Amino acid sequence: MTQQDAGAEERPARRRGRRPADEVRADVFRVVGEVLLTEGIADLTFERVARLSGVSKTTLYKWWPSKGALALDGYFHAVEETLAFEDTGDIRADLTRQLRSFAHLMTRTPAGRVLTELIGQSQTDEDLATAFRSLYSSGRRRLAGERLLRAREQGQIRDDVDVQVLVDQLWGAVYHRLLIPDEPVTDDFVAALVTNLFDGITPP
Repeated sequence: MTQQDAGAEERPARRRGRRPADEVRADVFRVVGEVLLTEGIADLTFERVARLSGVSKTTLYKWWPSKGALALDGYFHAVEETLAFEDTGDIRADLTRQLRSFAHLMTRTPAGRVLTELIGQSQTDEDLATAFRSLYSSGRRRLAGERLLRAREQGQIRDDVDVQVLVDQLWGAVYHRLLIPDEPVTDDFVAALVTNLFDGITPP
């Protein structure tokens, strides 16, 4: 029995009556995030989440069609605050800070291992693949794109630049090193990505 499972047995019984859906989901996200970031996806099951969260398996299956989709939702909420995109008015500094936060999360915390597991499982789990695109990847792209659009409106980026291509150039390079680890993801690597983007690679 893990510490989380023991803690669940020690919790007092929940009060009777139907709880608000947002409260129920919050309990599920908390439990799933804790299991993923301490043990990984292999030990995550609907039965275990139901026991630890006090939410019935019927409810879990109604909201999440597969274990992968449940894991992805819990993962997204576990890392959402860490990966929030700041807007200090300096797009270069904000990009560098956000990419470094992302790289740190992926390489120095269990979240990186969990994300690569989710990406791998999404190749054979259609529900997870759909959830990954709609919840995680599109959400991350949207936040970065919105920040870059504001920078373009402020004259920090040329009007003719496709901001979604910039997102692919920056975050795509980090994902490449995470999934094909021939080279490490370091602060110097992140700084070089941003420098190459803003300063260019041709001689002045």
